[in-house]
Parts: sequence; structure tokens; C-alpha cells
Amino acid sequence: MAQQHLDPTDPQSDYVGPVTGEALAGYLRAQATEFLRALRLHRETGGTTAGANGAEDTVDAARALRRSVRRISGSLHTFRPLLDAEWSDAMRPELAWLSGTLAMEHAYGARLERLLLALHRLSGAVFPAQSANLADKTAPASAAGSRAAGTAPAPRKAAPENAGPPTDLPAPDRGNLTVGAAKAGALLERQLTLARTRAHSTALQCLGSSRFHAVADSIAVLASEVPLTTTAAASALHPFAAAANERLTDAIAVLPLVTAGSPYNAEALIHGLSPDPSPHPQDAPWHQVRLLLRLHRYAREVLDGRNAPVDVRLLTAGQALDRHRDASEAAAAAAQAARTPRIAPATAYALGVLHADQRHEVEAARFTFQQSWQKQAVGTP
Repeated sequence: MAQQHLDPTDPQSDYVGPVTGEALAGYLRAQATEFLRALRLHRETGGTTAGANGAEDTVDAARALRRSVRRISGSLHTFRPLLDAEWSDAMRPELAWLSGTLAMEHAYGARLERLLLALHRLSGAVFPAQSANLADKTAPASAAGSRAAGTAPAPRKAAPENAGPPTDLPAPDRGNLTVGAAKAGALLERQLTLARTRAHSTALQCLGSSRFHAVADSIAVLASEVPLTTTAAASALHPFAAAANERLTDAIAVLPLVTAGSPYNAEALIHGLSPDPSPHPQDAPWHQVRLLLRLHRYAREVLDGRNAPVDVRLLTAGQALDRHRDASEAAAAAAQAARTPRIAPATAYALGVLHADQRHEVEAARFTFQQSWQKQAVGTP
């Protein structure tokens, strides 16, 4: 039987105090309260799309659920020595499961929209899905995450000041591309809509499962009682946040930032069109940096409180890495579709051009990250 979780009045939601374990407890209580508010809103909307307002409220509630879950999970990771180890180790996998499950439906919808927009930009073809809001096709019981802006094409790389003539690749044959674009779009729509429908069903099962209610119960307890260690209340948080920043800096140091400044990366294109369906090894370190950047940002939120100024550098870097992830996954989806047996050569050609386009978006995102991060390094005394 589904348990009801009340939304407690938490005077610590706006906690401001010394940057010690007490500040961490206030932050976790605030995020737990946000989770319960989002859960109540989700239940009030019923997880259905009874009109435009109902759909929007459900998406907002799902986004708020994921937002609070990510911050709780990130804080448990960064400040683990200050929390009860057994409780923290049990909670983190459950939070990761919840966040990942709620993210998939929106991810597939955003990926489809991104690919159809790219096909339209490359070929001029118009697809039925572009004339309707993809979010209205199925009830978005799952969460909308940071991919909402990922459907817009990422800006192309700017040439360095001392660069020679532009080295952009020649445009594909638009006539040949238009022939296969319609069938390529239809194939992508079938595959990704099916995946989105399955993710929708999985999200509904997740939100109705006893496993989810156990997680919700734990977060409800967290809203009033944070399991700190006996010495955590007087322990400073700065060393743990500094360690998170150091892990991020070390991960960025091994990135191929020189390669990210090049206008063309043939290795990634060749791998994507090979029979090997595994992700390209070039992408993994960048995805890891994205996760570490998020942990660093959450640690800064704990230290600085709600009134912390916006760090434009972190914001720009995070947006670039989000675009990198979205383009990488979109390229993989195009390559996977191109491996479909017995498709027409024109369709395979259109999917190959689409894959190459998304890999160029990956390189553009890496270049944007490189530029923003190196500017910060130069400006640091």
C-alpha cells in the first residue's frame, strides 16, 4: 500500500551558519524537504497529462524530484566521512537508481527531437514530429533533466585568432541526403519512441514500487533528522569540498584539451560507424569530468548557502559538458540506427551524415569547455 509522505515545515530550509557539519545537515534537510514537496505535487497531478497545465506540472514535479535526489546523493558522496557510513552507503545506490530511472523518458524524447532537428537542418526535410510537442505524445511521469536545452544545435567552434583559412568539411550532397532523410527520420522516430514508451512504463513502475517508497521514507526521515557522526557538528567542510575540487582538477588535467582545439577528429567518426556498438573511449573521460563538476558545484552550494553568487565559469563549463553528453548520445543513436539490417543505401547515407554532424557537435562542445576553462586558469593569480 502506498504510504503518504507529509511535507514538513522545516525552519532549517534557509539555514545559514558556520561552514561545519551543521551547515551540511541544514542543506540535506532543505533538499529532503524539496523532494517531499515535489513528491506531493507529483501525486496531486496524478502523473498524467490532463491538459497542458497538468503535463507541465508533472514535468516540473519530476524535474524537482531529480534535482533534489542528485544533490542529496552528491552530498552523501562528498561529505561521506561526516555521515553515518552504513546509512550513507545504503542510500547512495538507491538514489542513483531513482535518478537514473526518472531521467530516461525525457532523455529519449530530447534525443529524438535533437536528431530530427539536425536532419531538418542538414536536408531541409520536415518530419511530422517537428510540428507537435514531443512531450505531449506520452505522459511524462518521469523527469525532465538538464537535456531540455540539448536539442538546440551547439555553436560551432570558433577559429583561433592565428588560424588560417576555415577547415570546415564540405557540405554533404543535399539532394542525396534529402532522399534518405525522411526514411532515416522515420526509423529514428520508431526506435526512440519505442524506447521512450518503455522508459515511461519503467518510471511508472518505479514510482509505484515498494523500493521507491522505502527511499521516500528514508528521505522523509532525513528532512527532520540527519545521521551525522558524533564529531561532524564541529568539523569543517572546506577540506572535503577542496578534495572534490582537486578530483575535478586532476580529471581535467588528463583531458586531451589540445585535441579539443582541433577542428576535426577523424578517430571518433571512424569508431562511431564501425560494427562495434560500444561507446567511443574518447567520451568516457569527458563524461566523468561532467559528473565531478556537478559534485564540485553541489559542494559549493553547501559551503556558500542559498545566497551564493552564480559562478559563470562553472555554469558555462557545465552547459558545454551537457551539450557534449547529449551530442555523444545522439551520435550513438544515429550509428545504432545505421546498423539496422536491410535499410536502403540512401537511408544509411543520411544516418551517416547525421552521425558525423553530431560528432562535430561533440567536438564543438569540447572546444567550448576548453576555452572557458583555460580562460579561468589564465585569470587565476
